[in-house]
Amino acid sequence: MTYQIPPSRRRDIDALIPLIQGSRRVILTTHLNADGDGTGCEAALLAILSEMGKEAWIINPTPFPEPFLFLLSDPERVVAAGTAHAEALCREADLGIVVDTGEKSRIGRVKPMLDPLPLIVIDHHPPGEDALEATSLRDPTAAAAGELVFDLIHAMGGPWSRSVVEGLYVAILTDTGSFRFSNATPSVHRVVAELIERGASPDGLYRSVYGQVPLRRIQLLQESLATLTLSPDGSVAWMTVPATTFRTLGCTSEDLDGMVDYPRGLEGVEVGLLFRELETGQVKASFRSNGAVDVNKVARVFGGGGHVRASGALMRGTLEEVRQRVVDEVLAEINTSASPVGEP
Repeated sequence: MTYQIPPSRRRDIDALIPLIQGSRRVILTTHLNADGDGTGCEAALLAILSEMGKEAWIINPTPFPEPFLFLLSDPERVVAAGTAHAEALCREADLGIVVDTGEKSRIGRVKPMLDPLPLIVIDHHPPGEDALEATSLRDPTAAAAGELVFDLIHAMGGPWSRSVVEGLYVAILTDTGSFRFSNATPSVHRVVAELIERGASPDGLYRSVYGQVPLRRIQLLQESLATLTLSPDGSVAWMTVPATTFRTLGCTSEDLDGMVDYPRGLEGVEVGLLFRELETGQVKASFRSNGAVDVNKVARVFGGGGHVRASGALMRGTLEEVRQRVVDEVLAEINTSASPVGEP
């Protein structure tokens, strides 16, 4: 069965295409601490906009992650936010495209620079309370923002350059946990089949993303595993990233990728958590559910959000205080989820 764009997305896509075709200079951005989905979408859009004769630039609220630079057709099109160059580019632009988030707070210091521009949002997260005002292609049933960008490019008829194909493949690869998660739907596999037919190399791209890691990442994991803790009933497990080790090793946020899966993977665990102290004085909590618990609901209690099975939040307070509050809230949600209808 050949791939068909879901009819529910078609109207939104038809509204996006004229905006893109009518633009001349486009700013691309994604959420803080960009991942493979956000950067893969940016790489694909940068390439196709260039093919269309548009001038496009990537300006993210935090640095473009080094492990995904290989996806870019022109790495010099990445400009650091907060610089005079970035501000000048935004003043000269006539369109902004935000991928893999639709929240004002999630694009940080890029938000004021994009305020004067018409915006497009392409996102697969449930909408929050501080949503960007934009012409949007949103679908929480999509496995990744890369699936939605694929639909957009499919509707436009390509072109399918290397950066487009590899960017979208990596976007989907990373957000489906290498096709292990429940969001790896039949529709997603049809998308991926087309990308492979167009030149994506599953083994080569997997090696590029996961097949080689710096020693510091293993050393950080070793120290973090020593903090692994289980709740008394065994339903929640968590690890804490030692702040001193993180700084001493020179780690970056990319070195945390996949670490929360260790507590989640323990037998009997419903929710895995990862905690890290930030230089800002905040504590970041990452939530991962094994299915029964909606961690997006829990994360929103603390001002965060994300997906039903994968979410995060930034909180003020000491590490100990935040950890206790989060664990207590997760345990309460587990008990609520397990209660029969009609029971408190």
